[in-house]
Amino acid sequence: MSIDVQIWSDIACPWCFIGKRRLETALAQFPQREQVTVTWRSFQLDPTLPEHDDRSEVDYLVEAKGIPRASVEQMIGQVAENALGEGLHYDFDHLVVANSRRAHRLLQLAKHIDAGDGGTRAADLKELLLAAHFEKALDIGNIEVLAALAEEVGIAPDDAETAASSDELDHAVEADIRLGAQIGVRGVPFFVVDGKYAISGAQPPEVFLQVLEQARAEQTPRLITVGESGDACGPDGC
Repeated sequence: MSIDVQIWSDIACPWCFIGKRRLETALAQFPQREQVTVTWRSFQLDPTLPEHDDRSEVDYLVEAKGIPRASVEQMIGQVAENALGEGLHYDFDHLVVANSRRAHRLLQLAKHIDAGDGGTRAADLKELLLAAHFEKALDIGNIEVLAALAEEVGIAPDDAETAASSDELDHAVEADIRLGAQIGVRGVPFFVVDGKYAISGAQPPEVFLQVLEQARAEQTPRLITVGESGDACGPDGC
């Protein structure tokens, strides 16, 4: 039995980090955790961003999204509080606004390498990228920053720098985005379990656990008894 979990996510999405933690909490409670495979899919909330943007996160959201400043400040305060509940320490005051495309290309490289040797580079790199962006105020649009993070999961800096500008890997990013659009992904995080169950947003761990248990139950063979019990033999005789 294997349960497949596909996750559409953007590194620039604060709820995606929270959703990752909540899924991990559910998986820790799921007895068949080792039978669950997780695949990270690319998604971009704002592909129009430059590689680096000098605006603060608040200014960016006010100007680019047209949200009143008071509403933005209240919104990020609530997000930060939810993140803290998952053990995450968001630093919106120093967060570097940047285009996540290069980082997504790098994640595609990690996925490609993992497919060859069964590694966990993509999952590990996803964690590092989210932490770098939201907790450490690093520039995820900067190639040197990306190369340093990639090196932590065993990817050579030169390979990471090449990946950040790779057309082939960019096509893989775009393929993920197109696939998401086809199945109705309009926001992230978005989770698809066994190609059947969709979970939109950073739901509580019990929601993830319920879906995982349902998927497991559907894969467990079940016998359906037809008719009444007939004549038969058992250990004690016939």
